[in-house]
Amino acid sequence: MKKEFTEKLIGVDIGGSHITVAELSKSNIVKEETLRREKVNSLGDSGSILTTWTNVIKDVIGDSNPDFVKIGIAMPGPFDYAEGISYIKGLNKYDSLYGMNIKSLLSNSLSLPEYNILFRNDAEAFLHGEVIALKIPLELKVIGVTLGTGLGSARSVNGKTEDVFRAVLPMKDSIAEEYISTRWFQRRYMELCGRSLKNVEALLCEKDEGLKNKLFFEFGTHLGLFLNDFAKEENADIIIVGGNIAKCLASFKEVLGSCLENKKLTIYQSTLWEYAALTGAGAIFSGFESLNLVKK
Repeated sequence: MKKEFTEKLIGVDIGGSHITVAELSKSNIVKEETLRREKVNSLGDSGSILTTWTNVIKDVIGDSNPDFVKIGIAMPGPFDYAEGISYIKGLNKYDSLYGMNIKSLLSNSLSLPEYNILFRNDAEAFLHGEVIALKIPLELKVIGVTLGTGLGSARSVNGKTEDVFRAVLPMKDSIAEEYISTRWFQRRYMELCGRSLKNVEALLCEKDEGLKNKLFFEFGTHLGLFLNDFAKEENADIIIVGGNIAKCLASFKEVLGSCLENKKLTIYQSTLWEYAALTGAGAIFSGFESLNLVKK
């Protein structure tokens, strides 16, 4: 008897130190039992990076017919999302992939048609996933930021979500990302007390309340000023904050809010966390009723 195959939608989130992959339902819900997460040496050679990525994705594809598998990938930039070419360089990750056609390489290693592999910016994917989860009315204008090793930014309205790459905007004597990221916390912590900070969540356990409060106040001010300009330019109704630093939102939300001129703005903490980018990545295929419609 001929085996019947159904379409399988897979979301992939590429981070600076990991890859997360999961199958998604037709309504873009992560199937938790399929979730796979693997560490990646992003400073390694291209072969080892691509092998790690391929093995995890293959694990989730299983024995599905490759012609019936669609893969949406949330990828950090700079990256040519349409063609699948990486231009990441000098960011302490994935330098060895610079100039490579990742779409073509994954297509070959996974035995998948290239038109069944689509990419979108990771901050864009995050925000789109959160908008889906929160069931935000299409007419509302939403902006989102991801706070972690870097600073991601995106906007969403009428079902269309776009990366806006505001991390490089001027702030003080540098750019916004230098003041709104994990490395800012680590650098400032070292300046103030001469000790190393593993990550921002570790700051919650800091015994020196004055030190902890000072750091969160300064960070919240940086982020608040950044979001105030962002919200004004986009005429936003809602702000969604994600990324690992967002898990500490309660520690700087008040000062952040005090920097916003529009006091009617609604601020949401991420609801999906690592699932957000997976959901948003898979949603790039939304609107296509069959794989043939994706083919160019």
